[in-house]
Parts: sequence; C-alpha cells; structure tokens
Amino acid sequence: MGNWDADAVRTRIRELAAGDPERERSGAPTHRYALAPRLPETRIRAFEESHGIGLPAEYRSFVAEVGDGPAGPAHGLMPLADPRPEADDGWAVDDEWAQDRLPGRLSAPFPLTAPLPGRLAGRPDALTPGTLVLAEEGCGMFVRLVLNGPYAGEVWRIDPDWGGFVPASPGFRAWYTDWLEGA
Repeated sequence: MGNWDADAVRTRIRELAAGDPERERSGAPTHRYALAPRLPETRIRAFEESHGIGLPAEYRSFVAEVGDGPAGPAHGLMPLADPRPEADDGWAVDDEWAQDRLPGRLSAPFPLTAPLPGRLAGRPDALTPGTLVLAEEGCGMFVRLVLNGPYAGEVWRIDPDWGGFVPASPGFRAWYTDWLEGA
C-alpha cells in the first residue's frame, strides 16, 4: 500500500500554495504549504522500535517517500519524529504530540470496539491510547491514526464536545489525498 508519487504530491502542494498566496485557506497559516524532508528508514525504524509499534503502511510510506509534514489537512500534518519548531506557540496539538510520545502510549491497545458518536464524557485521553495524532482541526478537535486492533490504519476524528470519536477515513492515503484534491 506504499509507494506515493512524491513528485505529484509536491507539485500539487506547490499548486495549492500558488492559488493561495495570502494563506487564507483553513490551516494554511500554520502549515504554510511546506513539506519537511523525508525521514530515513533508520529513523522510522528507530521510532517504531522505541515505541513498540509498526506504523500503518500508508502513513509509514508517506513520511519515508514524501515528507514528515506539515503541509496537510486541518492545521497541517504533525511530524512523526521531531516536534514542530514553533512548538512554544501554545497550540493544544503540541500537548497531544508530547502525550503520544510517553512510554507505552502508542503501543497500548486501542480501547474502542465501536465508534463513540456524540458528546464524550470525561477526558478523551482515555480513548486515544494506540493512536497517533495526525492533525488539529481547532477547538479541541483532533485527527488520529489508529495503530492497532481491528481499526488499525484508519483515520479517526475526535471532537470531545459534539462529534465523539468516529472514523473519518478508511486510511491515511484517502485522508491525505482528499485534502490534496479538495483543498
């Protein structure tokens, strides 16, 4: 399921940037239509080994073949390997990113056996073990990649106030290419 056409992705991102020079589209002021360098296989493998996980193939191949964010849906794709350089800006997603890197968090079983629609009672942190934050949509809403269990590889959206924690896309490739095509 890997093998992205990295040149086509980069070309499309350049087209999106050219069509939005003032960065008025949602998320553009944050991700700035920039792509970080690809991650070498050694860094990806080291991340997987240090967290006791295997990344879903579509996402893994993206960071290896295209880049490690940030150009992407919502306020941009969070980096896998390193925090955002502007991480001191106080965005809630920075806390999510750091929480995901706590020992055992990514390898923990994904606790849901079914989507949870509607308002979520309590802290959503209890629902997100076994997932990796991909992006912040704003207002406490996040997009997460399920890493294990029956939903492994799916992209889910968590809206603690109204939307619940529900599937957003069958996989990373569909989620990202939907953004490329519709941005």
